[in-house]
This record gives sequence, structure tokens and C-alpha cells, in this order.
Amino acid sequence: MSTITLYGIPNCDTVKKARAWLAERGVEAGFHDYKKQGVPESALRGWVKTLGWEALLNRKGTTRRKLDPARQAQVADADSAIALMLEQPSVIRRPVLVRGDVLRVGFDADAWAKTLG
Repeated sequence: MSTITLYGIPNCDTVKKARAWLAERGVEAGFHDYKKQGVPESALRGWVKTLGWEALLNRKGTTRRKLDPARQAQVADADSAIALMLEQPSVIRRPVLVRGDVLRVGFDADAWAKTLG
């Protein structure tokens, strides 16, 4: 079985739900805290290549809404989105689950059950 890593911010409600869901099923997963450890740029670039930057950018979150409108407007492609996500990790949709070459963004219990089956 491949190692599972969950990326996110520990005080995020969705991350808390995902971690509890994993624990209830006895699934061991490492946790990468963006606040303490930063965002691994090579991983982020891989996620963007796999899923597209639009899937990773949390447009509804508080962090993005607090950005100056001009800064928000600068995000128009993968490179500008990656730059913002590296600068402000809280704009990345959470959690990001990685298991081998399987990648999931956001928590969906049914999808995760199939992924981790």
C-alpha cells in the first residue's frame, strides 16, 4: 500500500473532518502543515499539471476574498496561480490527499472511500 499524505492547515474545518474520517477507518496518513512546513513547490507544480490550477485555487475562501482586487485579477494562468499559492498557502483548496499517483482535492467521503478502498 502506498503512503498517504494529507496536505492542509490543521485548523481548517474540512481538514479536521478529513482527518477524523481517516482516523475512524484506521487509515494512517502523514500530515503536511502548510503553515509550519510551507507548500512544497515541486508537489504543487505536479498537482497543477495533473488537476489544473483552477481545481486547486479556492476562490470562495476568506484568504482570497481579503486579497486586493488587483492581486486577485493577476491570477490568470498556472504560473500566476502557483505564485499566489506559494505566497498565500491558504488559497489552496483543502485538503489535498496524495497516495502514490492518486490525487484528491477537497474532502468527499464517497470519493475517498473508493480511492482508499
